[in-house]
Amino acid sequence: MTEILRDKAALRARVTAWKRAGETVGVVPTMGALHQGHLSLVQAATAGADRVIVTIFVNPKQFNTPSDLENYPRTEHADADKLVPFGVDAVYVPGPDEIYPDGFATSVHVEGLTGILCGAFRPGHFDGVTTVVSKLFLQTGADRAWFGEKDYQQLQVVRRMARDLDIPIEVIGCPTVREPDGLALSSRNLLLPADARARAPAMGREMRGMAEALTAGRSMAELTAHASAALAQAGFDKVEYLELRAADGLALLDRADRPARLLAAAWIGGVRLIDNIAVG
Repeated sequence: MTEILRDKAALRARVTAWKRAGETVGVVPTMGALHQGHLSLVQAATAGADRVIVTIFVNPKQFNTPSDLENYPRTEHADADKLVPFGVDAVYVPGPDEIYPDGFATSVHVEGLTGILCGAFRPGHFDGVTTVVSKLFLQTGADRAWFGEKDYQQLQVVRRMARDLDIPIEVIGCPTVREPDGLALSSRNLLLPADARARAPAMGREMRGMAEALTAGRSMAELTAHASAALAQAGFDKVEYLELRAADGLALLDRADRPARLLAAAWIGGVRLIDNIAVG
């Protein structure tokens, strides 16, 4: 079974020994409930670093509602079992005191990138993300980190945070992994009622159609209303956003006149789903 470390002193001792031996260290930060999307990151990490740490920490600072935090799946032992075939060197499962000790009073905020898209609907969410990720980067001492492009805004925010704070780490994005029916893999998919799960792939289908139309030269102004109506007809309760953004910097676009991402967030069956597709 993959070794589980629970305190940063033990983790740092292990990392120090690896680096003395001249080995590179990679990290895959997660909140657990590992699925094939996470495991694709782990596979990429094992190919891109000599030693790999997977972190599992359900971060209370990035949840906006107590019920969302309470309902988030916690499957630590099953997660550790899933990591065995990949030969991960350590699973870091810190307790709350290792991340937010008594008297903790610091927050990491990235201006601009965090006030749009998910940030506009989840105030403080990205402050929670950047605070915990900066701590995990520093506690693991990793040279490289792997994140999924499914959380595309998060990937951009984390890259900016690491660059602005001079944290010596390379942040690598990996392609979104999908179910056979096209639904982007997410730990939240486990919370979907059966009927909502059957209807959820409509979001990806609509987005793929929009991406093709945008690549062909059509504008968001022409496409958004129809796509939103189609999602409502498919059973989505609410579309929070459906926007075209520049791939680098996330500037709002109407046409795909540069490398771009089509990003969406919508609710179905009481669960908030997000997705994004490259355009152009």
